[in-house]
Amino acid sequence: MKTFQTIADLAKCVGQEVAISDWLTISQKQVDLFAEATGDHQWIHVDPEKAANGPFGGPIAHGFLTLSLIPKFFDTSFHIVGSRMGVNYGLNKVRFTSPVPVGSRLRARMKLLATLPIDNNGVQMTWEITVEREGFAKPVCVAESLVRRYP
Repeated sequence: MKTFQTIADLAKCVGQEVAISDWLTISQKQVDLFAEATGDHQWIHVDPEKAANGPFGGPIAHGFLTLSLIPKFFDTSFHIVGSRMGVNYGLNKVRFTSPVPVGSRLRARMKLLATLPIDNNGVQMTWEITVEREGFAKPVCVAESLVRRYP
């Protein structure tokens, strides 16, 4: 995990890959809990027996489950000592480029694209997040995430 002393120190990294998260294994329990939370009970996600005969040979994670892991990926990648709070501000674009079979290990690469000063001495950061599946060249998700950080 990388450590930055201030938000300004991190802001100096615009245009660079800042960090790579830890690996995270996607479990069927996690998929089932996500289905409960969202009401998305599509069989391709929650019925391993039926999914075994489906197009992916087994159950896959919801695309939005993968997307919802972005804060966890940030949390395992870097820390800003001089920041008391960060909030998700939104997304500019998202693509789910490959399925995530249950049991897959995922991690994210974070590239800082831009920073913008905001109210209360904060900074809005635009990040390119590329979520990778272990052992596969094609990413499973690419998203442009907006995060606001405050000292």
